[in-house]
Amino acid sequence: MGVLSNKIEREQLKPGDHIYSWRSAYIYAHHGIYAGDSMVIHFTRAAGQEVGTGTILDQFIFSSSPSNTGTVCERCGDQSRLHGVIISCLDCFLSGGNLYEFRYSVTPAFFISKARGGTCTLAASDPSDVVLHRARYLLDNNGFGMYSIFKNNCEDFAIYSKTGLLVETTFSVGRSGQISSLTAALTAVASSPLRFLTTSPGGLIAVASSMYCIGRVVSDIGIRRDVNKIPVESLVAQLGRGEPETVTATVPAG
Repeated sequence: MGVLSNKIEREQLKPGDHIYSWRSAYIYAHHGIYAGDSMVIHFTRAAGQEVGTGTILDQFIFSSSPSNTGTVCERCGDQSRLHGVIISCLDCFLSGGNLYEFRYSVTPAFFISKARGGTCTLAASDPSDVVLHRARYLLDNNGFGMYSIFKNNCEDFAIYSKTGLLVETTFSVGRSGQISSLTAALTAVASSPLRFLTTSPGGLIAVASSMYCIGRVVSDIGIRRDVNKIPVESLVAQLGRGEPETVTATVPAG
């Protein structure tokens, strides 16, 4: 595992690891927490609708649901109608894809070198026993709120399990690594005032690349200041009372 790829072998897995697998020609990655014994705790939507954009993309991008394989797993059973925080075997979680490990406590240089979001964060991970406690508590109480690809997705769940950090604001969009990368890319192309400083193709590319990198760094949960460490019991209790979901998504994806 290095700069070019976070791919790992199954034998390298340890309980509490944050893992992911790319879906649909690397368009989207599904994230979860490895629980040991070839089982993964993850956050998903039912019936092949994990992406949940409300557009045609829901039919185009593969879901993490085991139903996507067209067969019923002997170990997991039929999970096609399950939603929220669930536990699946590693084969069902990967759904035919390769296995990758999400990295924590990376340096800014390493973070920028991983141009694709949803692969690493500047934030530090808590010890594995704490990580597993959060993930299992959310599993037992189905306590991570309503799934949303833009605000509350599988990557958000995995990063919260690893760090306990949640964003304070309710209005921000693109808070997972995958979505924040998309937001940063759009901002770099359409909104950068620096784009007017050059007209050459090379200059425009350099400016857009710089703005993209800056946008990714400032949105990472390891550097933002609008985050709090929230005990998992408090999060589940808050959602159980039906209070506004002011801290239900993280910033490192889906």
